[in-house]
Amino acid sequence: MLQALLAGVASIKAQQTRMNVIGNNLANVNTTAYKGSRVTFQDMIAQTIRGAGRPTAQTGGTNAIQFGLGVLVAGTDVNNEQGSLSATNRPTDFAIQGNGFFLVSNGDRVAYTRDGSFDLDANGDVVHRATGERMMGWTADPATGVIDTNQPVGTASALTIPIGARTAVQQTTDISWAGNLDSRVFSEPGTQTTQAIVRVYDSLGAQHDLTLTISESATANEWNWSVAGANGDTVTGSGTLVFDPTTGQMTSGSPGAISVTPPAATGVPAFPVNLDFSSISQLAAEMQVNASSQNGFAPGSLSSFSVGTDGVITGLYTNGLTRPLGQIALAIFPNSNGLERMGNNLWRNTDNSGVPVVGTARSGGRGSINSGFLEQSNIDIGNEFTELIVTQRGFQANTKVVTTVDEMLQDLINMKR
Repeated sequence: MLQALLAGVASIKAQQTRMNVIGNNLANVNTTAYKGSRVTFQDMIAQTIRGAGRPTAQTGGTNAIQFGLGVLVAGTDVNNEQGSLSATNRPTDFAIQGNGFFLVSNGDRVAYTRDGSFDLDANGDVVHRATGERMMGWTADPATGVIDTNQPVGTASALTIPIGARTAVQQTTDISWAGNLDSRVFSEPGTQTTQAIVRVYDSLGAQHDLTLTISESATANEWNWSVAGANGDTVTGSGTLVFDPTTGQMTSGSPGAISVTPPAATGVPAFPVNLDFSSISQLAAEMQVNASSQNGFAPGSLSSFSVGTDGVITGLYTNGLTRPLGQIALAIFPNSNGLERMGNNLWRNTDNSGVPVVGTARSGGRGSINSGFLEQSNIDIGNEFTELIVTQRGFQANTKVVTTVDEMLQDLINMKR
């Protein structure tokens, strides 16, 4: 009977552990990106009264006589199923759709989380709202916007979005021209000319006004072009545009190239600019040529940003320029159930989780990043309440075992009277 008493006590302890886990699950039903747990049981060692006997020529075999000594908690498993996404409309809230964990660091170690509630601090660092730990990723080259995702991600790989602090400028390298050159001028006396002005920018963001002049050539269907600068700018480069007289389309002369040399006092070296004339036609219509686009920008400060599903952070500057600022890193594990909780919605890797494989979103089995959303807890309240009832009944049943054994022992003691 004492074995039954001890088995009942062991089961009561196990049911208490299960109740603790269920209570924690229900307590975190609204915790961002919380992953529920469950308890699994295993039977304790069984005591063998008689071993199994093999069959003989005269009799059959006999089974072993055993009885168990109770129950033990085998372990707690984490349910890593995807939680539903909730819109927050905050650009620094991120939800992972699929596999992966964000990387955060306090400067001493790297931790992992599915909680995407981040914010910007006074330095422009992207930080975990609950802990202040910095988000890890790759920072783009400030001049070119190129992101090198082959670089290792460590405690010094914090992402920064310096709203209002960073300025950006882009030197003009290409100008596209569009319009029409009147084909009827070749039958008229005199030389016809058209001009267009375009503003370009040097490496420091200073503006330069260039004037394109296109003049009728002595040869039919040919036009001579040249570019002149203003305010002391020297421009070298000229050429000829040739058109097909039957279609009015250009046959040669695009692209062209010029070199702009600002005054020496500015300290800006000469810079080349490519001219694209392919959108100019020669038709029997009014003559007009304009610059359709140029790829330079004046200096501007960072005003806002957006994050794509691949984790690339794109900055929008006040001058209209958009440029990548960095890219969020995600980590996946061979066994994500082997991660260990650290509190504050953070996890750390263990010997059984495997080494984290860090890369970009939407690659290598990693999920996509959704800006303006948060992942909700994956706790199923209905299932937890069911487990609550089952655990309560299990607890009650085993308390009955203890009280019944106690009564039997009392009856045994009373036999002496």
